[in-house]
Amino acid sequence: MDSKNVIAAISLSAAVIILYSLFFAPPPGEIQQKQNKDKVEKVLDSSDAPNIDQNENFTKINRKEALLENDRIQFENNSIIGSISLKGAAIDDLTFKEYNVELNGSEKVILLNPRNVDNGYLVESGFVTTNKNIDIPNSSTIWKVSGNKKLTNKNPIKLTWSNSQGISFEKHISLDDQFLFTIKEKIINSSNKTYNFYSYGQIIRNKIPEISGFYILHEGLIATLDDELIEEDYDDIQENKFTRIAQKGWLGIGDKFWITSIIPPRDDEFKTTFDYKNKFRANYISTKGKEVGANQSLQEEIQIIIAAKRVNVIDGYAESLKINKFDLTIDWGFMYFITKPLFFALDYFFKLLGNYGLAIIAITICIRLAFFPLANFSFRSMAKMKILQPEMARIKELHKDDKMKLQQEMMALYKKEKVNPMSGCLPILVQIPVFFALYKVLFVTIEMRHMPFYGWIHDLSERDPTSIFNLFGLVPWDPPSFLMIGIWPILMGLSMFVQQKLNPAPPDPIQAKIFMFFPLFLTIILAPFPAGLVIYWTVNNILTMAQQVFIMKKTSVKTT
Repeated sequence: MDSKNVIAAISLSAAVIILYSLFFAPPPGEIQQKQNKDKVEKVLDSSDAPNIDQNENFTKINRKEALLENDRIQFENNSIIGSISLKGAAIDDLTFKEYNVELNGSEKVILLNPRNVDNGYLVESGFVTTNKNIDIPNSSTIWKVSGNKKLTNKNPIKLTWSNSQGISFEKHISLDDQFLFTIKEKIINSSNKTYNFYSYGQIIRNKIPEISGFYILHEGLIATLDDELIEEDYDDIQENKFTRIAQKGWLGIGDKFWITSIIPPRDDEFKTTFDYKNKFRANYISTKGKEVGANQSLQEEIQIIIAAKRVNVIDGYAESLKINKFDLTIDWGFMYFITKPLFFALDYFFKLLGNYGLAIIAITICIRLAFFPLANFSFRSMAKMKILQPEMARIKELHKDDKMKLQQEMMALYKKEKVNPMSGCLPILVQIPVFFALYKVLFVTIEMRHMPFYGWIHDLSERDPTSIFNLFGLVPWDPPSFLMIGIWPILMGLSMFVQQKLNPAPPDPIQAKIFMFFPLFLTIILAPFPAGLVIYWTVNNILTMAQQVFIMKKTSVKTT
């Protein structure tokens, strides 16, 4: 890549962002006012549904003690293992069987924890009522097991509880072979009275987990309500509650690689709330109560997906369960139309070649081939510019005291020789979205997590672990992170330096010195980036040089 063109491209991108923020983006105050107004309006429009808050007084204990504190129903399939507490019938213990916390480690990723654990994280559901004279199950209710004692993808379970007023509650819970819980909530009214009940479900998280903290990734509360994607950060919810009434959708809490979500009963209007009351909550409650008369029953079905955000899994649930925009649990970003197809292309080459590093190289080759005509035009123009350098130097020396005349003469020369000094920017501008899309894919997709390349690269989604400052591991010293400049970033910098030599030098000596240090600057900047991205940039530089040499040798460049 021509360093001048890189700078020009980046500058142009920055200019677009600045222009948008100055002339098109609404003022932050207006945005906040509108959001607050919308929230207030939605709250005022809400139903008379009862509050689902519960008085919860408990002492924090460790996870092992919490799991032994109450009787539990164990569950297990090929993907997850855990248990459901019979106290409150909460799903509050879940471990992913396929994913380790650390590369080459044995400890599995634990997502859900009981509510009396410091990092408690759980899902619960049921019914509430406006009638304060009847007892209903809550977080302290002890449920009984009827039938199967273990939940598997082949064996559902049934939980029951009855009050003293002749009303029985049942939970029929089934599990598929991956990450889907289906819960059928049933009320059987054996009394001679009629009651109204409201279905609800909620996800509770005691505290903010360790998050990546990158602006390109949303981690926090998420929903799609009436086809609108809602993303709320933890700190925003601590300050302002979010409430919205919708006819359809889903809600959840998303981590970088994991999602905990609830799909409310279909065809029923519901109110979704994100709030913080000493813990984070994402919940829904139906807006209209359903009457259960004497000797009648009521059944509602909800779905709970607690999943690793594998693309085929998320897309599969979105399609099979007809959950609109559920694929947005994976943060593809505003360049969705580039990012997701790029992932599918990478995945195709991975299945073909057996390594995501090789897949990245294959994608790089495909991109270079796709942009070959554009590069051909660019390199021809740069070749002409290189030939014209002596004439440009002569004009500059001749008119060094007259800047306007200098510009006029330069423009006349460009017009005469039919060259455009900015032509080299076009290939770079076209590739910038691809670069950022690849960065997004490497950063957010769990498929890239702990995926090795060759040699010392054991995880393409993490930085090159080597460092020139400890002689790439020969010296027994762990340098600080800002000194972690690995082998691949150095190779990238060297390839850019060599590439510079193939391009015409800037006529300005000061510019020439600045551009000389640009490969070093970019090496330092890209050192913390995922190794897969640096490999892409390095291979792209090498292919660009080969393409440039080929075009220059095969193309006869003449000036008139």
